[in-house]
Amino acid sequence: MSAKVTLYVDYRSPFSYLVKEEAYALARDFDVTLLWQPFTIDLQGAYGGEVEERTDRDWRKVRYAYMDARRLAARHNWIIRGTTKIFDPTLAHTGMLLASQTDESVFRCYHDTLCERFWRRDLDIEDAGAIRSLLIEAGAEGRAFDELILSGEGVRRCRTIATEAEERGVFGVPTFVLQETGELFWGSDRVWLLRERLSGTGSQPRCQNGCQNEI
Repeated sequence: MSAKVTLYVDYRSPFSYLVKEEAYALARDFDVTLLWQPFTIDLQGAYGGEVEERTDRDWRKVRYAYMDARRLAARHNWIIRGTTKIFDPTLAHTGMLLASQTDESVFRCYHDTLCERFWRRDLDIEDAGAIRSLLIEAGAEGRAFDELILSGEGVRRCRTIATEAEERGVFGVPTFVLQETGELFWGSDRVWLLRERLSGTGSQPRCQNGCQNEI
């Protein structure tokens, strides 16, 4: 029986970009259904408010995060350039929903291309026309994207997903959730734990629901 795993990502997080190869490998190596879902994290709360409001400590935290991301990206010859502002990811996340419901190959093309261009600063994810063009390039229908935006359905779905994610205990990205146990695996450096669980070699938690309610 195929295991079900949900992966929550936010296109504004470089680590949501960096996890993709491990996520693809997970789907390749195991009998799993991998569902990619957008989760808009509170970047202001995590890194000291708007860019101009950050303290020296906040900036040290931001710089270290980017340093770590670049070290990991260098292993794949990927480029990570720091963003110049805190973007609204709603359009890009709506595009993710459309691409993933269209076809796996469409999603991967959309996801990979968006991440590569955004982190090179070659794509404005707040530009609806740019996201629409990228979806068409990946093989999705531009009209379907228009309908999601104009009707407000894209925003509603993103909010619903975020609410459900928080109820499951999700607080950051990337986060894998194993549906069978409710366990969370946050960050690409925890993927090996998920792989152990899927292979049946990992130890089971002694508490219920993935230990989310126990400290």
